Amino acid sequence: MQIMKAALVAAISLVALIFCLLPGAAEENGRPALAVTIDGAIGPAAAAYVKDALARAGERRAEVVILKMNTPGGLNSSMREIIANVLASPVPVVGYVAPAGAHAASAGTYILYATHIAAMAPGTNIGAATPVQIGGSFPGLPSGAPDKDGKDGKDKKDEPKDAMTAKATNDAVAFIRSLAELRNRNADWAEKAVREAATLSANGALQAQVIDLVARDQAELLRQIDGRVVEVAGGKTRRLATKDAVIEAVDAGWISRFLAVITDPNVAFILLMVGIYGLIFEFVSPGAVAPGVVGTICLLIGLYALNLLPINYAGLGLMLVGIALLAIEAFSPTVVIGLGGVVAFVLGALMLVRVEAPGYRLSWTVIGIVAAMFTGFVLVVFGALRRARRGPGRAGVQAMQGLSAEVLDWNETEGHVFTHGERWQARGAEIFRPGERVEVAKVVDLTLVVRRPGQGEGGQL
Repeated sequence: MQIMKAALVAAISLVALIFCLLPGAAEENGRPALAVTIDGAIGPAAAAYVKDALARAGERRAEVVILKMNTPGGLNSSMREIIANVLASPVPVVGYVAPAGAHAASAGTYILYATHIAAMAPGTNIGAATPVQIGGSFPGLPSGAPDKDGKDGKDKKDEPKDAMTAKATNDAVAFIRSLAELRNRNADWAEKAVREAATLSANGALQAQVIDLVARDQAELLRQIDGRVVEVAGGKTRRLATKDAVIEAVDAGWISRFLAVITDPNVAFILLMVGIYGLIFEFVSPGAVAPGVVGTICLLIGLYALNLLPINYAGLGLMLVGIALLAIEAFSPTVVIGLGGVVAFVLGALMLVRVEAPGYRLSWTVIGIVAAMFTGFVLVVFGALRRARRGPGRAGVQAMQGLSAEVLDWNETEGHVFTHGERWQARGAEIFRPGERVEVAKVVDLTLVVRRPGQGEGGQL
């Protein structure tokens, strides 16, 4: 017994010793470096992912956050949200364009300028940060057309074509210059990247003082930034100790992955249409339940996704008008209303997303397929429903008229017959023999009025 007590005390002491040594060991090994990866278009999902990762880095007192990027750009609202979180982060953020062959274009350029330390891997590039507008060209880009003097348009800068384009361009220039001045980077080239869509390779960016260093991988990156002094939120300065920092990848989590899927405009568009289809099925066939449940869920998810995207409500309204016109066409064929519905639906779908940022464009193929399917569905299914309602009854009392029945027993003018798989009480104007075939004339209070086949309206009581 004494031996067991001594063993238990020794075990507890050992566990306590281990827990006491853990903080010291962690302090000796240094704080972790959390790695966040943006691979693809920047949207609401990427913004939520970065925000959560920076919050986790603050809680864990991480040494740095490595923001690894390979992006063609994305939504302006999501880009600004990421930059605001980076600027407010108490943990230094190291922007890193990698791996080889990656690029930080458009929104990625702004984010890299906002990070405390900017780095690139060999074989990567940065730039082309011009705002993209619907239906227009890149402001400031050469048109390629000859001018009045016959000179190539590439030799001169194009002026912004309208006031809105000028506002967007000037706002973007002021924003990226402020970031460049905050981080002591090349502001003139930043403006050139916006106005002329200029780009630079990794070595070119280093020589132009756009970035701070070039590193082959994250381990080399941590070695190069070790000992650097950076200024974080609140005006505080920190000397980085990253030489022996352990790199820990931050998982995006299922919520961010789910947002990444549904905020694709094509997926949101399809969810919206599936929701409308489901509700139409439920209204046409009440009690089916499944179409209504699935349709409601898809419709709500689609509307939630569209709410996160910069959508044009005029386009959404046109789509709903097109659906309504096609429904009217199904019940009252006029051709003109149907064509108007198709045109309104397609135009609304094209206008649905207000910007054409990389990764956030509606596919013509998706629009065409959905429009064709919806048109066919409305015209065929609703047309069949209209014909069914105008045709003879196929169920209930009306469906019993004209059915053949077999007489089971008969007493003067009453008896029982077998039809439609059931035994029915019957009456008639004549006397029938058991086993004789008769015809149902009508149904009165769950009693069949029968007659001999081919008698027409005669022989009824």
